[in-house]
Amino acid sequence: MTTNANNKIYLGTFHHTLASIQQCALCQSNLPLPPRPVIQLHPNARILIIGQAPGLIAHNSNKPWNDPSGDRLRDWLNVSREQFYNAEYFAIMPMGFCYPGKKHAGDAPPRPECAPAWHAKIRALLRPDLTILVGRYAQNYYQPQFASITDAINNSSAADNTFVFPHPSGRNNRWLKKNQAALNSQISAVRNKLARILN
Repeated sequence: MTTNANNKIYLGTFHHTLASIQQCALCQSNLPLPPRPVIQLHPNARILIIGQAPGLIAHNSNKPWNDPSGDRLRDWLNVSREQFYNAEYFAIMPMGFCYPGKKHAGDAPPRPECAPAWHAKIRALLRPDLTILVGRYAQNYYQPQFASITDAINNSSAADNTFVFPHPSGRNNRWLKKNQAALNSQISAVRNKLARILN
């Protein structure tokens, strides 16, 4: 991996971009709470997780995946909280940076403004060895050739070091039970990659 940590121009761009994201208010009028982008970025991050949107617990703690879904995701990855929240290991970039509020029985979809405004800028500043798309919003955006999360997991190739996971929410338990073999295969492949990156 080529590091950018000692490039002053690069670091200036990185920190300017991060500061701009933290001050972003693009969709303020559509949020139930004041904007609070919940992201985790570092110029040397080895793994990039692209998820959905922070829930209320993540919003209140300003810590991504700080809930039972995060516990399940860390179990799939076989990493500790300490490893997961080490920004030099994991960059975490949701499809929507702020808590979107509730809709029906769960959280509302990620706000659509974030990804077009910020994702390309962030990805241009990162050189991850592994990218993990978590949930259908990330999969639809980055792998639109697949009609569903199921198709993406069953047919994805790891040639570009990108893997797809379903969202680890308990609301997906029926899907997880039905597709356990495919998920286990994906988990095994990702764990093998992570073991080489983190050790």
